[in-house]
Amino acid sequence: MLSERRLEVLRAIVQDYVGTEEPVGSKALTERHQLGVSPATIRNDMAALEDEGFIAQPHTSAGRIPTDKGYRLFVDKLAGVKPLSSPERRAIQNFLDGAVDLDDVVGRTVRLLAQLTRQVAVVQYPSLTRSTVRHVELLALAPARVMLVLITDTGRVEQRLIDCQAPFGETSLADLRARLNSRVVGRRFADVPQLVQDLPESFEQDDRGTVSTVLSVLLETLVEETEERLMIGGTANLTRFGHDFPLTIRPVLEALEEHVVLLKLLGEAKDSGMTVRIGHENAHEGLTSTSVVAVGYGSGDEAVAKLGVVGPTRMDYPGTMGAVRAVARYVGQILAES
Repeated sequence: MLSERRLEVLRAIVQDYVGTEEPVGSKALTERHQLGVSPATIRNDMAALEDEGFIAQPHTSAGRIPTDKGYRLFVDKLAGVKPLSSPERRAIQNFLDGAVDLDDVVGRTVRLLAQLTRQVAVVQYPSLTRSTVRHVELLALAPARVMLVLITDTGRVEQRLIDCQAPFGETSLADLRARLNSRVVGRRFADVPQLVQDLPESFEQDDRGTVSTVLSVLLETLVEETEERLMIGGTANLTRFGHDFPLTIRPVLEALEEHVVLLKLLGEAKDSGMTVRIGHENAHEGLTSTSVVAVGYGSGDEAVAKLGVVGPTRMDYPGTMGAVRAVARYVGQILAES
């Protein structure tokens, strides 16, 4: 366990290095921070922090920089995240409130996160398996052709065309629509098959085949697509941090192109609460020089998907965590109200 004083020295080194991009020396710490001890004591504390692997000396006769272990302790000991200002919060709300559908919400969220944090933003689309049914619409397109529209609580809309075995009258269609919605609205997708399994038997013999066809298409629609969707933005922001990546930025860019890698990263985030993975805590080789800050978002208490940012380990952690958390909260509110 580090003493409180050495923890203060580590905090000061992290803050200065993030702000100046220069290794931090004991003289600079003495001048910039009210640490209440002599330069000699600070030098001793820095030597102890280096021995324990929290800071490192990149060059001889240079100052020190935080290691992954140092950033980890800094994040773990954060008293809180940096709150956004009132103008920033209003800007987030105004920008996201203008969204017209789920694709627009996700697109705006990616752009907003990238602008706020100046990192790479990643937003996962809400998962169907965690969604509930808001409404099922059935529209007659022809005597034996029906359009099924499934609307989820997260604003996701799925449409399917159904060719029926025989003509299906408008009265029968309205009856099916009403009975279907009375059973499934507000229910989780996983519960729907059991809720509708006996529905065909409640219709006249001539209509049962068509009802079964409609239900079959509905249940297929409820099955999660094998490929989860996500949106990424702000990759160009990484070019501002070229010197933060050893040798080349290429492995990072290649990793970001692999959506499977990003989905796995987001999947490691806890449903509720913030997850911060620093440097070598990221299993993918291309991302060992980056940090990932992610959090779940949703229309209620349960997260339906994750969002976050990827950037260099030399990151403004309090500010980034504050921005990610605030955006997730607003997106959740929009989904709840949509």
